[in-house]
Amino acid sequence: MSDALKHECGIALVRLLKPLQFYKDKYGTAFYGLNKMYLLMEKQHNRGQDGAGLASIKFDVAPGTRYISRVRSTDDQPIHDIFAQINERLNQLNKDFPDKIDDVQWQNNHAPYLGNLFLGHVRYGTFGKNSIESVHPFLRQSNWMHKSLLVAGNFNMTNSKRLFNDLVEIGQHPKEMTDTVTVMEKIGHFIDKEVTELYNNIKEEKGVGKKGASPIIEDQIDLKKILKRSAKNWDGGYAMAGLLGHGDAFVLRDPAGIRPAFYYIDDEVVVVASERPVIQTVFNVAIEDVQEIERGHALIIKRNGKISMDKIKDQLPKKSCSFERIYFSRGSDADIYIERKNLGKLVFPQILEKINNDIKNTVFSFIPNTAETSFYGMREAAEDFLNHQKAEIILKGKRSLSVEKVKEILSERPRVEKLAIKDAKLRTFIADDGSRDDLVAHLYDVTYGIVKPNDNLVVIDDSIVRGTTLKKSIIKILDRLKPKKIIIVSSAPQIRYPDCYGIDMAKIGNFIAFRAALELLTESNQNHIVDEVYKNCLSQKHLEDIELKNEVKAIYNQFSDEQISDKIAQMLKTEDIKAEVEIIFQSVENLHKAIPNHLGDWYFTGNYPTPGGNRVVNDAFINFYEGSDERAY
Repeated sequence: MSDALKHECGIALVRLLKPLQFYKDKYGTAFYGLNKMYLLMEKQHNRGQDGAGLASIKFDVAPGTRYISRVRSTDDQPIHDIFAQINERLNQLNKDFPDKIDDVQWQNNHAPYLGNLFLGHVRYGTFGKNSIESVHPFLRQSNWMHKSLLVAGNFNMTNSKRLFNDLVEIGQHPKEMTDTVTVMEKIGHFIDKEVTELYNNIKEEKGVGKKGASPIIEDQIDLKKILKRSAKNWDGGYAMAGLLGHGDAFVLRDPAGIRPAFYYIDDEVVVVASERPVIQTVFNVAIEDVQEIERGHALIIKRNGKISMDKIKDQLPKKSCSFERIYFSRGSDADIYIERKNLGKLVFPQILEKINNDIKNTVFSFIPNTAETSFYGMREAAEDFLNHQKAEIILKGKRSLSVEKVKEILSERPRVEKLAIKDAKLRTFIADDGSRDDLVAHLYDVTYGIVKPNDNLVVIDDSIVRGTTLKKSIIKILDRLKPKKIIIVSSAPQIRYPDCYGIDMAKIGNFIAFRAALELLTESNQNHIVDEVYKNCLSQKHLEDIELKNEVKAIYNQFSDEQISDKIAQMLKTEDIKAEVEIIFQSVENLHKAIPNHLGDWYFTGNYPTPGGNRVVNDAFINFYEGSDERAY
């Protein structure tokens, strides 16, 4: 994606199912779980660069011994930083007690981060400041192990204010209104409630005190019931992981399956991650061995090793985020790789139309590197088209064609080149707003001498959000190659609506498709529609989420996709650009053909998978209309 856009957060959970001595004997280290956590987090580095955190829980330690360890970082390389901190502490311990290196029980009692249960998080912040307090896992600590709670997730709630007010109504005083705090406190509240109910029952039935009741409570605590109570009013997209201090763990997925979560289980380990190939790579297992957590369900792992998949909320129609497939998740997933290639193939007929079928005088390329897989699909489609043309020419002239001429025809190939290379160091240098535009224009270097003056230049991108980098950098540098026409191709449809389930796309005024539609309304003397949408959004403020509808669709309903694309092309072409500029967007229909099992498309269509989404889009429009810079969720 040429525009800078924050990624999805990533989670990693490891539960060792054998005693620590087993891993020492088999793998040569009792730190097997910690090593796997490092790999799981590093392989998901693409999902978080604002911060990272890790927590571990020990089993079977005596009172007075630390059983929860946690480390978080907002360093420039946060994953590296947290494991450097861990290694420094462990190396010092080995240096101070060299005779205890092979004593697993001693290590378990004294070494931090040697545990049986681990939770890791890589963060791209979408709300709040990038401070250490905003980095997961969050900890709700108690002297009762079964009341201590660690939470980390990949999520946003659309109704954080309601969740905050729910806590206030039950007598709490939350320290923040962020959805992470409200979610953790809600779970914590029902843990407290469950523990109180269990203790009263145990005391009455068995006549034991709190010390005697604790191990019974830990065994009987019902995470399924706790999560059902806690998640009752949640509206959003989430993959929520949690650890209780005594050793229970869970990962809960939203009812529409918006946010991804995958798991693998064998007789040694339970592992959860946000991406499937991460688990495949780290544990060297086959694709069919890695399963998806069911939407609306929680994978629950009890301290005693019992594992279950429990229904927590009624399932909604499956609307898994298509942006995960287009851009966020690593392309090493077998299905994602094919899907991204298909995106490039399916948009090719639109490209042919724009170049008048002139493959010979067209150069194909991609920007940025994340669009490379879609580029392969586009190239294959160009090759198929050219092969069809070759076959027709040869069949028509088979009696008159010489061997040399046939060889010449067969040698023709699509002209595919890597024309633009991002200068990553330059991006990190740009800080001064006064010189930003001139510096941004040089974010990419171009390959000269490939494009001829009468050539079309087709460049594919994952998606176009704001169009800022295209306008201020990419199109300018491509124009230096002196093509006849520059065609920017988005493998995704037009982004028209805010995302409120994880991606940092909260402000509708940032989208170039929205700005293009507004310009078209002005040009066609239909600005009254903008006022009507604002009034309709205001009129719904008092309604319950379930009663809301997306009023912002009316902004786009007056125009075809092509009209909006043409207007975007006009907006991106500055006076100094000599080449023609055209923009092609993937159609929603072809998006669904390419990615049939991930039909979440609300940022393209405005069809939100949960009721809260409609409130967010309407509030985002109100903020835009009123000139407010507030977020809509």
